Amino acid sequence: MTKFKSSLVWLAGLSLVIQIAVAALPFSWFGNDGQMPSLAPMLEQSKPAVVNIATRSQVRVQDNPLLNDPFFRHFFNLPEQQPRQRASQSLGSGVIFDAKKGLVLTNNHVIQKADEITVSLTDGRSFQAEFVGSDPATDVALIKIPAEQLTALPLADSDNLRVGDFVVAIGNPFGLGQTVTSGIVSALGRSGLGIEGYENFIQTDASINPGNSGGALVNLRGELVGINTAIFSPGQQAGNIGIGFAIPSNMVKQITDQLIEYGEVRRAHLGVQMQDITQELAQAFDIQSEQGAVVTRISAGSAAEEAGLKIGDIITAVDGNKLINADNLRNTIGLLMVGQTIKINIIRDGKQKTLKATVKESEEHTQTGQVHPKLAGATFGDIEPGTPHYGRINGVMIYSVKRGSPAANAGLRANDIITSVNKQAVSSLDEFKPFAYSDGESLLLNITRNGQAMFLILR
Repeated sequence: MTKFKSSLVWLAGLSLVIQIAVAALPFSWFGNDGQMPSLAPMLEQSKPAVVNIATRSQVRVQDNPLLNDPFFRHFFNLPEQQPRQRASQSLGSGVIFDAKKGLVLTNNHVIQKADEITVSLTDGRSFQAEFVGSDPATDVALIKIPAEQLTALPLADSDNLRVGDFVVAIGNPFGLGQTVTSGIVSALGRSGLGIEGYENFIQTDASINPGNSGGALVNLRGELVGINTAIFSPGQQAGNIGIGFAIPSNMVKQITDQLIEYGEVRRAHLGVQMQDITQELAQAFDIQSEQGAVVTRISAGSAAEEAGLKIGDIITAVDGNKLINADNLRNTIGLLMVGQTIKINIIRDGKQKTLKATVKESEEHTQTGQVHPKLAGATFGDIEPGTPHYGRINGVMIYSVKRGSPAANAGLRANDIITSVNKQAVSSLDEFKPFAYSDGESLLLNITRNGQAMFLILR
């Protein structure tokens, strides 16, 4: 009996703590009857800022790769193949980012191939959207609608998120219409998943399903903490199993600032190759922590060289933000504005030092000269350490493809790996350049995309 009474006292105390905590929230936690706790008041303010996105596009039907091989067609005397196309539709979600300008955030993969983008609001209005810019490497895109009286979600500081914080996902799963699910933050800083080029995901168990992409992940204040992007689905399972990923709002803000100013992301590079600190390396360098990244290579003329970095330096922090590993450094640098000056904390010969570096745009990713007409609009580079493909495949990586460019129309996509050109293997940018400047002759590309190999002919 005493144990039962103790349990009642404990439950009563917990109830009082919850009531005191929720009373501090900036919205009414309770429903209209004043009794039942509810997220409805917060959602009534947040839901109008989340939109449904429908796209239409003409997709080229992929023929057997052999039919695109000019040598194969010539040998069997086959006629010239005319490209076949079919209409394609897709559904996703978006978040109103700037109500006055009509700017809407979504995922790049939601709208990347779209010829027509329709945005539907919760009040029943629909608008044709204008493309503003996108960054395939982080899967962030920005579109614009000619609408008034919009509601935008305020941005939260995602650096303040903690594992265990309550979050709510709002989106358009399976095309059902706006749907709300709730859960908690399961993990932070997820990377190395091979989903995007730059990864720093929020992991959540709030149900995220196909169609939720581009939708909002909000905290209990109704602030945007992330853009829902991907789910983990083993095997052929297509639904949610409690592991979803969202792009943090701070990363989204950094990308969006550049999309608004330039229409694209001018990605900064430090000019180093890095390696994670292991227990063995920590002992070899006589340091206590296994966090950070050790410099293994420095590019000539790079920001790292100009800053005075040396091979063997251990980078522990950038602008006061501690680094966990090499991926963490790559993400941090890749999200900076070109020309930005940063402070780099290092350990050299057991002593701590601080260097200043002004990051540059990578020259190896910037095209110069007259490239093959069908390659215009794409940027190429060597496969960098820290990317999911590094050490697993030899080739040249396509880092970005401008929407509507000749490269995009030819079927090239960001994150494609070109492994051969005209049946000749290419393993570096230097080996690829003679073909890239081939003055318009046909190119037969062997491409690896999402783990699948295919041929693509450019003429």
